[in-house]
Amino acid sequence: MNRVKVGRISYLNVLPIYYPLESGIIENDFDFVYGPPAHLNIMMSEGLMHVSSNSCIEYLRHSEQYLLLPDLAIGSRGPVQSVIMISRKPLEQLKGCNILVSAQTHTSAALLKILLTEYIPLNPTYETGNASSKLEQGERPEAILCIGDEALNLRKHEDYPYIFDLGEEWIRWTGLPFIFGIWLVRRDVAHREDVKEAIRALIRGKEWGQKNIARMSELTAENSILTPEETASYYEGLVYDLGEKEIEGMKVFAKYLLKTKQISQIPELEFIRI
Repeated sequence: MNRVKVGRISYLNVLPIYYPLESGIIENDFDFVYGPPAHLNIMMSEGLMHVSSNSCIEYLRHSEQYLLLPDLAIGSRGPVQSVIMISRKPLEQLKGCNILVSAQTHTSAALLKILLTEYIPLNPTYETGNASSKLEQGERPEAILCIGDEALNLRKHEDYPYIFDLGEEWIRWTGLPFIFGIWLVRRDVAHREDVKEAIRALIRGKEWGQKNIARMSELTAENSILTPEETASYYEGLVYDLGEKEIEGMKVFAKYLLKTKQISQIPELEFIRI
């Protein structure tokens, strides 16, 4: 039997979940596969991994392939800081503008489309590309949707003084947390005991990380441009649980995905029993 392959988003925000596993604090016997959300979504859909952190929208679009892991997510109850649209002009001057969207994201791109049609009707156009590369080449798009570590690096860019934080705007609009990422297991391997043990290890990792969040902040500061104070603020705004409010937020997101024709139907949220 193949060892369990576990997908790991290669961003700082999941460090509290994976550090105790990668460092051996919590014993495990699975192989990590690293990549941005869009890459992990493809690998999971092709059966190249068993369990993974994935874009929320991957489940909502392809729920027939997956089950959700219980009480494990990555989201926000306010400013998320690492999912932002930066722009050269104030929001009210961006009507009909073209927005450069990171190719690494699926959920955040879908959320931005909802926010800028249903919440603030700017009705922009979208172009997919690599923001950091374009900026290094001297290009200056009107607005950029950036996520993950790139967003943390670009949020203080001198040419982009205006920041639209998607997590902050969502809760201002709906009053609910927003779940950007969830953890999935493929239905065709969900019966395997080694897969269930990997899932239990992930949940123990989350619990350890939450109890040691100050240590996670210090580690993050050592490997990024953020100060310890900034990393503490960053982690404070994140959600790692998938409780009633978070699930309600996912359901509202699904409703707007359907309204904006980004999914064809709203699936039931089905969880693996471990």
